[in-house]
Amino acid sequence: MLAIAVVIATGFGPVVKASAQNVSYNTQPPRPKPPKAANDNQMLVQATEVVYDYNNSRISAVGNVQLFYNGTSVEANKVAYDQKTKRLHAEGNIRMTDAEGKITYAETIDLSDDYRDGFVGSLRVDTADRTRMAATRADRSSGNYTVFENGVYTACAPCKDDPKKPPLWQVKGARIIHDQQEKMLYFETAQLEFFGVPLAYMPYFSTPDPTVKRKSGFLMPGYFPGTTNTGFGAEVPYYWAIAPDMDATFTPRFMSRQGALLQGEFRQRLIDGAYQIRAYGIYQLDPGAFAGQPGDRQFRGAIDTKGQFALNDKWVWGWDGVLMSDYYFFSDYRLAAYRDPLGSFLNLPTDAISQLYLTGVGNRSFFDARTMYWLSFSGNQNQVPIVYPVIDYSNVLNYPVFGGEFSYKTNFVNLSRDTAVFDPITTLANTNSLCTTASADPLARTPSQCLLRGFPGTYTRLTAEAQWRKSFTDPLGQIWTPFASLRADAINSSVSNQPGVSNYLPVGDTQAIRLMPTVGLEYRYPFINVQPWGSTTIEPIAQIIIRPNETYAGKLPNEDAQSMVFDTSNLFSVDKFSGYDRVEGGGRANVGVQATTQFDKGGAAKVLFGQSYQLFGMNSYAVRDSINTGLDSGLDKPRSDYVASIDYSPNRTYTFSVRSRMDEQTWNVQRFEAEGRANFDRWSISVMYGNYAAQPELGYLTRREGILTTGSLKVATNWVVTGSARWDLEANEINQYVVGAGYVDDCLVLGLNYLKSYNYTVGGVPPVLNETYMLSIGLRTFGTIAIGF
Repeated sequence: MLAIAVVIATGFGPVVKASAQNVSYNTQPPRPKPPKAANDNQMLVQATEVVYDYNNSRISAVGNVQLFYNGTSVEANKVAYDQKTKRLHAEGNIRMTDAEGKITYAETIDLSDDYRDGFVGSLRVDTADRTRMAATRADRSSGNYTVFENGVYTACAPCKDDPKKPPLWQVKGARIIHDQQEKMLYFETAQLEFFGVPLAYMPYFSTPDPTVKRKSGFLMPGYFPGTTNTGFGAEVPYYWAIAPDMDATFTPRFMSRQGALLQGEFRQRLIDGAYQIRAYGIYQLDPGAFAGQPGDRQFRGAIDTKGQFALNDKWVWGWDGVLMSDYYFFSDYRLAAYRDPLGSFLNLPTDAISQLYLTGVGNRSFFDARTMYWLSFSGNQNQVPIVYPVIDYSNVLNYPVFGGEFSYKTNFVNLSRDTAVFDPITTLANTNSLCTTASADPLARTPSQCLLRGFPGTYTRLTAEAQWRKSFTDPLGQIWTPFASLRADAINSSVSNQPGVSNYLPVGDTQAIRLMPTVGLEYRYPFINVQPWGSTTIEPIAQIIIRPNETYAGKLPNEDAQSMVFDTSNLFSVDKFSGYDRVEGGGRANVGVQATTQFDKGGAAKVLFGQSYQLFGMNSYAVRDSINTGLDSGLDKPRSDYVASIDYSPNRTYTFSVRSRMDEQTWNVQRFEAEGRANFDRWSISVMYGNYAAQPELGYLTRREGILTTGSLKVATNWVVTGSARWDLEANEINQYVVGAGYVDDCLVLGLNYLKSYNYTVGGVPPVLNETYMLSIGLRTFGTIAIGF
């Protein structure tokens, strides 16, 4: 067979161009050719045989027909075009591709030559964004409306092994109407099927067509499990695409006991950033359900907002803000903004932060300034500090100073708190009454019943520190690193004389200047041994630090240096305190040995063992402050506890690590953690064992021991099962576990989770074990629905 190419000028009469002589005519010899039409009005036809009927102005193409017109191509067994009626009729194995990439498969097509009107029989449509529709017949009118009779819509790809098998999900409708101008799909008498099984029936619903990324309309509804105080309810979100740069979502929640909770969120993206505002409000139908609680009022509401904007490529500024009518509001209604990433209603935070910040990042410098206000959900707002502001700046010079690296950093903080925060740490001090009892000795500074977690009053501190260091390697391969630093603190504190506070801090105004000059030397001597199986480096490390005692030790507020864990990660830190409010003083030596092995076939092992020594002066870690930082840490004695760690990775699959702290005299384990991880193609698991000795000075009266496990298993191509559990070995109970299963592919997200854990509620109520189920279903192009109960 010889293919024929024919060009038809649809607007100017027939023009036939044949590339061979097997064109058949059923009339007299051809008429003279009219002038060539414009390209956009030309129809190109390629076929095995072309028959032209001059009397009826009809051209027919038969056999492997390919037709191209105005960006649309049609492939079929037979195509006929009537120039009088300007209709195009095609039959058999039709494939029509439009300019947007949408592909239509059909058995018969009858359309106007501009594709505005007509019908298609037994069709299937594949769009460029991988959605599919099928129908027994589709009628198109006005160049805008397409009505699919007995239509089916899905965003899932057909099964490769069995294309006739039902997709994961599909929506069937007696009629599906596509409005191309509004870009909407309307379903009549519809049913939602999963794996070919009908699960939901809907007389009518609509959704934007797959080409729409933002479209005003209702979103997937949600179910609210509720509580005895609020009743159960449902949410019906509405999305409003206001403009290309802004939108809003309104989510009214209708509850059986309290009525309608209105929620709204407005978002706008600007050239240099974006911001959003959320608002909540409800006139409660039954305020008495919260009798004796802050929620016992008619109107309750909240507003929160956040935004961030770039000043240039190095500087950004932004804010977070929260206001509530009462501190129980978010907890009582378990609002979506404070759910976890999976949308469950668990582990609500105990506070929310309002802050204004400015951050800049340079090549070797960093700046951050912010004011912070924590809104407590527990009702103890007067115990929460207000920070106004805290400023951090650090810089490393990009040129040498005396041949070494020079850096400096500053920190400024100003904060205030209304009421003292006491923490009973013994079984005797089970209430704050013993904590707030004034001592008979006003100079007493060794309370053994309580800690003062937060002082009442105002605290201002400015810290500046400059550091220098340089490394030398001698002919023997020894590495010598001298270093020096100078730190200065200017402190002003005003401690309120509330009951019991004088047992921990001097009350009234205190001004202090604290200087800490430091010089030191670090020594390393790496020994390298190379074997056929790999190389090992053994490196003794010694560090000597000379400096004066810490002044005002334990006599000033401590807000940012309350955490102290001594292990190999900070063995060679010049200052092991976690913040600026305490500073390590006195002469100290840190010594240890590190061994690293690199295997030629892959994998590595690293071992570190060491100890710290107080050489002279006062041991800062043995000095009590308001929260006993440093006590029971292993550093609070002239010879510290031993610390050790082992990290081993034989390959990319397995990782093992062990961290331990042993008593210097008895070698009893004070702190031990062992962790193992394995990641395979189909499954992964991690197990962590922790064993921690009692720390009575910090409130831990008994040894703590437990195991935390997490794991996931890919049971099929798209199915994953996950789980985690926490086993308290001291109490011999599993006090938290999570089990979940999920299915994820390009068209469906399905997740079911069960969690049992402690739920920490507001108002000082002791934590209780809580059970929650969470079901989430996400259909591509339709949205996601989450149900918790």
